[in-house]
Amino acid sequence: MDGKGTTTRARLERGRGALGPALELVHTGRAPTRAVLTAELGVTRATAGAVAAELEALGLIRVDSRPGAAAGSQGRPSHRLSVDERGPVALAAQIHADGFRAALVGLGGRIVATVPGCGTVTADPAQVLGEVVEAGAGLLRAGGLRCVGAGLAVPSAVAEPEGTALNPLHLAWPAGAPVREIFAERVRAAGLEGPAFTGNDVNLAALAEHRHGAGRGARHLLCVATGHRGVGGALVLDGRLHSGSSGLALEVGHLTVNPEGRPCYCGGKGCLDVEADPLAFLATAGRAPGPEVSLLQQSRDLLRSEYADPSVRRAAEELIDRLGLGLAGLVNILNPDRIILGGLHQELLDADPDRLRAVVADRSLWGRSGGVPILPCTLAHNSLVGAAELAWQPVLDDPLGALTRQEA
Repeated sequence: MDGKGTTTRARLERGRGALGPALELVHTGRAPTRAVLTAELGVTRATAGAVAAELEALGLIRVDSRPGAAAGSQGRPSHRLSVDERGPVALAAQIHADGFRAALVGLGGRIVATVPGCGTVTADPAQVLGEVVEAGAGLLRAGGLRCVGAGLAVPSAVAEPEGTALNPLHLAWPAGAPVREIFAERVRAAGLEGPAFTGNDVNLAALAEHRHGAGRGARHLLCVATGHRGVGGALVLDGRLHSGSSGLALEVGHLTVNPEGRPCYCGGKGCLDVEADPLAFLATAGRAPGPEVSLLQQSRDLLRSEYADPSVRRAAEELIDRLGLGLAGLVNILNPDRIILGGLHQELLDADPDRLRAVVADRSLWGRSGGVPILPCTLAHNSLVGAAELAWQPVLDDPLGALTRQEA
């Protein structure tokens, strides 16, 4: 082979190796133009152009070669890059105490379609997972879209490597249910392509927020959230979830924040799980939960519409103090550079941000020296988006290989 051919082949191999990093840059919004992509990858303009062209040929991104020049800019504007809205999707599923939700999620964390289902989650995980997969498969059939894989978010620690739901406390499922195996079987039975993954719902919410939402740009991101029942936490370090040696890290719900408080399902007393979730808020405010809507929605409605009521304000302040105490302990141990709050916790932050930040600053060593930013989560259905991130990861790692294997 002559020198020119060798150079061309070497450039092609470099470009193929850059497909994954390039796709992740576009997926997370960090490379909106080919010029930025060139700089981020550290390659030549020609190589970046070839990489973008191949990702476009795979149906993953779009390259706009005729963008308008920005006001005040000089020279020829760079080609703009975006995810292809007509491209493949991941099937995402979430199970919670009040039901489930299925969704199709494209690159960029974009929810293409979603559907909720069932008001009561039965004690049989196989039945529930079969229903949620069928709901997702229905969305795929209706849209005529290609599926790269499936991801499931569950309200339980998920033990690795088995993929078992160790403590689905707020579901009637047995401890140690093999949810990943069951989910994968239901995905295959539905005739869907691609691998199937399972993770804890708050872990996946944190991953989604780090890539597409309020956590973007943080190096050490702490996420704490309460959804329908209980409290969960997650830590993202340099873009990767910190899950511990067996997937069970950051079980923050079982931090003791009130030694004389409510009995917890874990056998302890006064855990964050039972002192700062929607049921605790309703009980503290003297409101009996009703069957009409979820506990989370009842709590949100009460906080938004009756915050002037002294009993509601006192309940909010009590939960803020309990939450702040737990966050301060986590700050002392983990030293995050950002905290994001989800579910009812972000509503409490919005209701009285100064009180929560003051409690964290007063109780944490680092807080007294300047504090850590505390922000609300910004993505709708972030656990679903995070479940989709699991399914998208093989494509982000090796776009050509992952899509080619599916076609084989």
